[in-house]
Amino acid sequence: MSLNRTAKTMSSTKKIQLMDTTLRDGEQTQGVSFTPPEKANIAKTLLKKLRVDRIEVTSARISEGELGSVQNIVEWATENGFLECIEVLGFIDHKRSVDWIKESGSTVMNLLTKGSENHCTNQLRKTLKEHLADIHNTIKYAHSKNLNVNVYLEDWSNGYHNSPKYVYEMMDALKDEGINHFMLPDTLGVLSPDEVFSSLSDMIERFPWATIDFHPHNDYGLGVANVFYAVKAGVRNIHCTMNCLGERAGNASLAEIAVVLHDKLGMELSIDESHLSPVSEMIESFSGKRLAENTPIVGENVFTQTSGIHADGDRKGNLYHNPIVPERFGRKRLGFIGRARSKLAYNRRFLRKD
Repeated sequence: MSLNRTAKTMSSTKKIQLMDTTLRDGEQTQGVSFTPPEKANIAKTLLKKLRVDRIEVTSARISEGELGSVQNIVEWATENGFLECIEVLGFIDHKRSVDWIKESGSTVMNLLTKGSENHCTNQLRKTLKEHLADIHNTIKYAHSKNLNVNVYLEDWSNGYHNSPKYVYEMMDALKDEGINHFMLPDTLGVLSPDEVFSSLSDMIERFPWATIDFHPHNDYGLGVANVFYAVKAGVRNIHCTMNCLGERAGNASLAEIAVVLHDKLGMELSIDESHLSPVSEMIESFSGKRLAENTPIVGENVFTQTSGIHADGDRKGNLYHNPIVPERFGRKRLGFIGRARSKLAYNRRFLRKD
């Protein structure tokens, strides 16, 4: 995307790009560790079948085994035209992350910087000026190695609230660094929808030259609602994971985001909705984290009617149907009455045809 996009252009387009970070941020879920073959299957399925726009596959410098896993994904992506969709988290360590990413074959680095004065001062023990100098050196080296660079402003939501001057100065200082995406995370999931709308509207208005991503977390259960208001504010690049995987309460759900933005805001997404449930089941199997049966869109029972009144109304005229119809997702509506429904639901789950 052009770095010269204006806020007006960003707000007027209906196209939403989703960046799935199941393989990086999602794998930070307690107890989740994907094997290299699982990582490869997830990456291929997200890009080729579900048609996600971008995927973040790992953090740099984790291990030699992880390097081989990324190289395998990159080799497939190169052969199938998805190389520019593969992104790797990197750190401000001058050459080390860049060299690791370069060796992996990936061409995109998502550089983790400090988006709050609190983190910069108390974790890095540096001034903003010193931090920016380190950022500049890493970006300069990355560009010398022909890597595209996106920048995370870690803890941006708290930084914007507590020290907006720091955030503004940081953005201004990075304007001419050749950054493709400025990725603004609600790192601790503290924002409300109103706060998301006001803060991101301000960021877009102040920095019309920046392509802004929003990276939500779900600590208050507001992840999808916050994405809704980020898009209303004009953001057109959204981060998510399958099955809400991620640290603590996880990230916003890809399935829910895709359906909500399409149905409620009329946005255009590349997602193939018929693959949402199969991909969700694959992630559930690989991660060992089982979804609640009433999880929106992908839950086992979300298209099951058990109320006699509802079943009667549906039989007579689809009176209890909403736009989230199962056929849209390659599924079928089920109806169970009385105590027998538990056994029937169990049989449907394990004996149904793919």
